[in-house]
Amino acid sequence: MITVIHPGMLTSVQDLGRPGHRQLGINPGGALNSMALSVANLLVGNPVGAAGLEITMGACELRFSSDTRIALSGDDFDAQLDGKPIAPYWSLPVRAGQTLKLAHAGYHPGQGIRSYLAVTGGIAVPPVLGSCSTDLKAGFGGHQGRALRKGDRLPLGETSAAHDRLHIGGPAFGVRSPQWSGLGQNSHDKAQLINLRVLPGPEFDQFTVTARNALWQDQWRITPNSNRMGYRLEGSELKRKPNRDLLSHGVIPGVIQVPPAGQPIILMGDAQTTGGYPKIGVVIQADLWKLAQAPLNARLQFQLCDLEQALHAWEEQQAYLHHIEQTMLALNWSRATQYRK
Repeated sequence: MITVIHPGMLTSVQDLGRPGHRQLGINPGGALNSMALSVANLLVGNPVGAAGLEITMGACELRFSSDTRIALSGDDFDAQLDGKPIAPYWSLPVRAGQTLKLAHAGYHPGQGIRSYLAVTGGIAVPPVLGSCSTDLKAGFGGHQGRALRKGDRLPLGETSAAHDRLHIGGPAFGVRSPQWSGLGQNSHDKAQLINLRVLPGPEFDQFTVTARNALWQDQWRITPNSNRMGYRLEGSELKRKPNRDLLSHGVIPGVIQVPPAGQPIILMGDAQTTGGYPKIGVVIQADLWKLAQAPLNARLQFQLCDLEQALHAWEEQQAYLHHIEQTMLALNWSRATQYRK
């Protein structure tokens, strides 16, 4: 059991989401940084899709009522276990009665905004439509369909006695954080550009030549009016040549929509399932984790990408996860896990 002493600005139960329900108007949701949650889960012997906690902006304090093992991933919020510092991408045992505290965002200059906590056995909340993720907008899933509050108690999944001896009694150890493509742990410097690879969208050719060039050449600022539904950007006005409306159509996380004002919006995990704004591009899935960690006011640079490059980037991420899984198996720790395809 985990007791929430301080929930921070926004902490919720998330797994890898609930795909397959768009026809019902239900978004996939789940951890915005699925890479970070997957790594943390592997480090504590869970399948990659086990439910953990998504902690936004730090300032969170949790108490454990039983022995277990934890791993934090994503950004570093000066996490401490009973006053002793612990680093992201490390797996370590926790004893009953110990307290985990994360400092408020701003501990590191220019740091990102999300951290993920995995616990052996996962957070044992009832699944809804095949997922334990919290749909904050619709108010279902996770813990009572909402962000965590002070005093909430979260049950942990059951594990076998042998599993407990290996996982909980084992030593602390860590893995390298994902750092490919110019963005790794604690690299959110205000002077640094965050590079995102983008596929041209279905309406790309409907924009003016000036707008298409600006998409690749200009820098874009993430405005404070951004959330789990979408990141609103500020930059050059992207003008479209036709002056006619589009019929509403399906959209997915990563789509870059352009409203009439010409300022793009990148859809995130909790975005609507349909929309009528033209789609100038799509951030590739392998780079969405970088966007999820990007702090407000960070600057983005889009890089033109083709389908072959996008697939290669995805395969690179799967190889990284596979390497961690094989390390766990070499320690004779856990059952085989399955990656989300």
